[in-house]
Amino acid sequence: MEKRDLKIIFSKGGSGSISSRVTLPIKWIKKMGLEISNRELEVTFNEEKNIIEIKPKKEKNRVS
Repeated sequence: MEKRDLKIIFSKGGSGSISSRVTLPIKWIKKMGLEISNRELEVTFNEEKNIIEIKPKKEKNRVS
């Protein structure tokens, strides 16, 4: 397991709403099999443990 200390980025939109982002190391992104054409994620938040889990979204089987 690799651990990194990262910073969260907060930005304010034109309507006054605030959003946040975390930039992940590209090494981790590549190991997850993510790329420009495959960038969908499944993100879960465990409120009891305060843990965010990020997984590549599984592709649904398409029937032709």
